[in-house]
Amino acid sequence: MKIAVSSEGPGLDSQVDPRFGRAAGFVVVDTESMATEYVDNGASQVMAQGAGIQTAERLSALGVGAVLSGYVGPKAFTALRAAGMQVYQDLDGRSVGEAVRCYTEGSVSPASAPNK
Repeated sequence: MKIAVSSEGPGLDSQVDPRFGRAAGFVVVDTESMATEYVDNGASQVMAQGAGIQTAERLSALGVGAVLSGYVGPKAFTALRAAGMQVYQDLDGRSVGEAVRCYTEGSVSPASAPNK
């Protein structure tokens, strides 16, 4: 499965970006091969509104099945869930690699609601 981690930079050693819709980018990880790809999200950073929904659509088109981030707002959360993606929140303060490890080890649970 592919997972996407909101990231402040392109590598596993980068910090998880606390924002979902306006994250600098996403490290997309294939959990079977552990291959990574960086997806720049710069276009969404300057949007007045709708950044989370646009970002959710972009990740869905890449075949992502789960998203790991810090804060996911209500509209983005709804868009992600409608696209069939699981959402894992409150992972900021960690490196992307640490967040991926938490996911693969099962030490984080999918969110049932957006951040408040």
